Amino acid sequence: MTRVLILGGSGEARELAEILAPEFEVISSLAGRVENPVLPLGDVRVGGFGGVDGLREWLRLNAVDAVVVATHPFAVRMAANAVAAAQQEALPALVVRRPPWHAVPGDRWMAVPSLADAAVLLPGLGDRVFLTVGRQGVAAFADVDSAWFLIRAIDPPTGAVPAEYELLLERGPFTVDHEHDLIRSRRIDVLVTKNSGGAQTAAKLQAAREAGLPVVMVDRPPLPMVAAHVESVGGVADWLRSRVTR
Repeated sequence: MTRVLILGGSGEARELAEILAPEFEVISSLAGRVENPVLPLGDVRVGGFGGVDGLREWLRLNAVDAVVVATHPFAVRMAANAVAAAQQEALPALVVRRPPWHAVPGDRWMAVPSLADAAVLLPGLGDRVFLTVGRQGVAAFADVDSAWFLIRAIDPPTGAVPAEYELLLERGPFTVDHEHDLIRSRRIDVLVTKNSGGAQTAAKLQAAREAGLPVVMVDRPPLPMVAAHVESVGGVADWLRSRVTR
């Protein structure tokens, strides 16, 4: 069977493993940043490869025929390394990257290029912040001492945290009613999030819109490579069939 490495870390990666499993030999790779991840179907490896050279060696030793990058939209270094390694090994590589969210009428979005810029913007927007940027992004707000934070993440932050906060460990998908309850019960003034896209965590945007809250939206970084790119898992199997020859 054709052997495909999926660089995972997204819902699309898990869905793709299920779609490809009947026809392809799938190996899913997870970075290991989530303590208890939802595992995809098939073989799974956890941990880094040691950069481009380490991944190239792993691809050769495991006789991989193609690489599909379905990482989180903000995991650009991992995606870049995967595409570079595949290209240097003359393997077909495809990036699956879901579309970003877009503001609709009623939204009060303020787009910023980075977490650091979001932290600078916060003073004056509100005293109680709903922070949903992942545990690794919390440290960027550690020096914001003018606000209280509701920090939501799958696992606890590993770095510095703000002086005043509540930690809420939850995994999506979330409903709009759930997000409304959080906004009301914690008296939230402003939402800070990353533009990850997708339906799993989009309910917070509708809840913020309906509550009239400002949203500080961190733009996703561009993909730093030239590679084939799709926005959904549909058609990936056809793409593999057309490009892989054992």
